[in-house]
Amino acid sequence: MREVIRYSEAFKFRLAGDVASGKYASLDEAGRRNGIRGGSTMSKRVKKYGREGILPKRVKAGTMNKTGELKAARRRIREPEASLTGAHTGYYLESAFLDIACERAGRNSQ
Repeated sequence: MREVIRYSEAFKFRLAGDVASGKYASLDEAGRRNGIRGGSTMSKRVKKYGREGILPKRVKAGTMNKTGELKAARRRIREPEASLTGAHTGYYLESAFLDIACERAGRNSQ
């Protein structure tokens, strides 16, 4: 099991400030130079001390073509659903009309 190292709050705050000021090229470099082994330790410290603006941003990239394909796929799914709904509605209307006609004629529709 790895040895747990505890750092002082002052050290953590100073290190986050050094990263924000550009003293280190990256969070990884700051961690390596200061003997911090955990991969996410530096990003957690930066978030904790309010310097999130320096963290790398995650951007979801998508092309217009992919977006258009997704919309088209959703439309292809919706069209059959709508036609099935129409078919079911038509069936139930026909059944109801048959029941009414049989009732008026004095016959059983079943």
